[in-house]
Amino acid sequence: MKFSFKSTKPLTTFKDIDLNNWQDWRWQIRKSLKSKEDFSQHLSLSAEEETAFSGDSNFQIQTTPYYMSLAGNHPEDPIRKIFAPTVSELSFKHQQMLDPLGEKQNRPAKRIIHRYPDRLLFLVTDYCSVYCRYCTRKHFTGKEAVFPKEEEYQEALNYIRSTPKVREVILSGGDPLTLSNSKLDRVFSDLRKIEHVEIIRVGSRMPVVNPFRIDGDLIQIFKKNKPVFFMTHFNHPKELSAEAAACLESLVDNGVPVFNQLVLLNGVNNHPAIIQALSRRLLFLRVKPYYMFQCDPSEGTDHLRTSIEDSLSIQEELWGRVSGLMMPNYSIDIPGGGGKTSMVPNHVDRVEENTIFFTGFDGVQSSYVSPPKSEIKKPIDTESYLDEWNQLL
Repeated sequence: MKFSFKSTKPLTTFKDIDLNNWQDWRWQIRKSLKSKEDFSQHLSLSAEEETAFSGDSNFQIQTTPYYMSLAGNHPEDPIRKIFAPTVSELSFKHQQMLDPLGEKQNRPAKRIIHRYPDRLLFLVTDYCSVYCRYCTRKHFTGKEAVFPKEEEYQEALNYIRSTPKVREVILSGGDPLTLSNSKLDRVFSDLRKIEHVEIIRVGSRMPVVNPFRIDGDLIQIFKKNKPVFFMTHFNHPKELSAEAAACLESLVDNGVPVFNQLVLLNGVNNHPAIIQALSRRLLFLRVKPYYMFQCDPSEGTDHLRTSIEDSLSIQEELWGRVSGLMMPNYSIDIPGGGGKTSMVPNHVDRVEENTIFFTGFDGVQSSYVSPPKSEIKKPIDTESYLDEWNQLL
């Protein structure tokens, strides 16, 4: 079966707009919808949404015309729930934290977050073209600081230069692709001058909210500075328009591996049928479904967070029924900076000495007998790789 991805149409407010403008990523940002008046031209706002606009929101409100065009007029429309504010953001019910990942305690430089030994985040902007209501980095994003000040930029580079165990730099923010190609080219070029930086990763939601950003000049920057890995963030099959599909295929056709990280959101995608549909379409476009994250308890997200039990049930429904290529890794970021922990179905029934008894996803029962510890040998060439390993300890 080949999938059909629908093309988007300009919003009625822009119905007379030249198509070249509609497909210009800069135009999409310039014409961002931010106010109650902007939103009400395209959506029949619910009382909860109207109150959110007039209330004391602690987070910016903004979406591109393109992303607005994907939303339906029902208040529970999944795309709408991602970008439209609601009065529920202003109430505290369960757990909310300004910095749920404990990033502030892992910032050796103002624009660096270094939590894991071999990789770090370089926050090259705090700006996004769409402010997702479940954003985990509300302590940083949306402050309109955009590109780092020169002293902050050099401080970040100096930290990376002086930390040889860092092998991978993840450009994040905000959304790095809201920066111009010239600024991105500078960042890539400066990182490639650092000998121990092997991998550059780009985390961006632009293929979802403004796919016109992926142009030929940007792809040339990626190719010039390979290996570059692209991490995108589709949450729902409705986000996979013809324009989004074309942008993803343009990346992989030009040798840029693309991975998807989704967040499980209450009333948006928390059902195995939706995750399966999204993963299947992404894989068809040669995008690996990589992570399926539990929504972080950032401020204003209680209404968007589903339970761990609900998320585990989704994973268990998918487990064994879909290809491993299609299966995202369900993970939780432990609040307060504890790092990621992966959650998988437990198929172990019992352990007896060196034998483990299992029941598979479809009820098949069997056991695995391990050789005793006395027979376990380490490879003879282990020492050849210990220096690399010890850098991370």
